[in-house]
Amino acid sequence: MCKGLATLPATCLKSAKDIKHKISFLLQKPEPHAADQKEMKEKTVTTAAKRVPDAAEVEKWKESFSNVMSCEMGRMVFTTFLKSEFSQENVDFWIVCEEFKKNPPSKLATKAKQIYQQYVEADAPNEVNLDAATREKTRQEIENGSPSCFDEAQKMIYTLMEKDSYRRFLKSKQIQDLCQKERSTNHEKKGCDWADSRHVLAGGA
Repeated sequence: MCKGLATLPATCLKSAKDIKHKISFLLQKPEPHAADQKEMKEKTVTTAAKRVPDAAEVEKWKESFSNVMSCEMGRMVFTTFLKSEFSQENVDFWIVCEEFKKNPPSKLATKAKQIYQQYVEADAPNEVNLDAATREKTRQEIENGSPSCFDEAQKMIYTLMEKDSYRRFLKSKQIQDLCQKERSTNHEKKGCDWADSRHVLAGGA
C-alpha cells in the first residue's frame, strides 16, 4: 500500500495533506456556544469601556445593589471589581441565568446542562459558592429543563454578592475615582460658568 501511495502524483498527496489539516482544525475548534459567549462578552466590554458613568448613575449604585445589577454600565463596573477579587464567576453566573430564561423551551435542557457543568457542579471550571443542598437541588431541577431551574442558586449568589462584594465595591478605588472625577468635572464647569459670567458683566459695563 505504501508503494502505491509513492506512485501517486505530488498534487494528490498535497491535497490529501490539506484535507487532513482541515479536519484536524475542525476537531480542535471550540464549542460554538463557548465561542459565541466569548464574542458577546468582548463586544459588551468594548461598548461599555467607551463611556464613563456619570454622577447620577454612581449615586444610584450607592442606593442599592439592585440598581447596580439592573444597569448595564453598573454590571460592567461591578464585574471589573469582582475580577480584581478573583470572583468574577459570581456575576457571570447571575447574568447567564438571566439569559437562560430567555431561551425557547426547545433549548432549555441543553443550555441548563451547559450552565450546570460550567458553574454549579463540584470542581466546575467557574464553580460558584453554593451549599451542598442547593447544588443537589439544582442538579435535580435541570433534569426538568424549566426556566426556573437555577432560581434558587441564582438567588443565593445574588445575596452573597449583595452582602459581601457589594459593600467592598462601594468603598473600592473604582468608585472613589469615579466620584472624584465627577467632582473635578463639576468644579471645572462651575469655574467656567463663573468666568463666563464675569466676561458678560465686564462686557456690559
